[in-house]
Amino acid sequence: MRLRILAIGRCRDAAIRELTERYLGRCALPSELVELSPRGPEAEALLAALPAEGRIVALDERGRDLGSAEIAAILGRWRDRGERQATFVIGGADGLGEAVLARADLRLAFGRATWPHMLVRAMLAEQLYRAGTILSGHPYHRA
Repeated sequence: MRLRILAIGRCRDAAIRELTERYLGRCALPSELVELSPRGPEAEALLAALPAEGRIVALDERGRDLGSAEIAAILGRWRDRGERQATFVIGGADGLGEAVLARADLRLAFGRATWPHMLVRAMLAEQLYRAGTILSGHPYHRA
């Protein structure tokens, strides 16, 4: 299964960009970050970039607050059912539009705190890497 992070805006912070790339590069599953800089409404650009197949996960502060093992279990189930791709969608500073949220198979939150959307990329990349280590039995994750 391929993992894809679809995010609004280009990250100009070199440290966040490097950290995101490092975790995606180490991830057991093929992973990529796709950054969109829409000229029009963000929701339209995201909807146009979403794949026709595969699972969609919306990063949303009102989403489910799952632990790392739970995220890994969901990805493992999707992988084992033959899903070819899971796309994780991160909106801009105003979050995601309702049309994008409606397309999501899962809404995921990183706790009740509000996080900068650029930092969420690195946090998500780390969780995807961690999920891969959990699924492979690697000792990186110690719960």
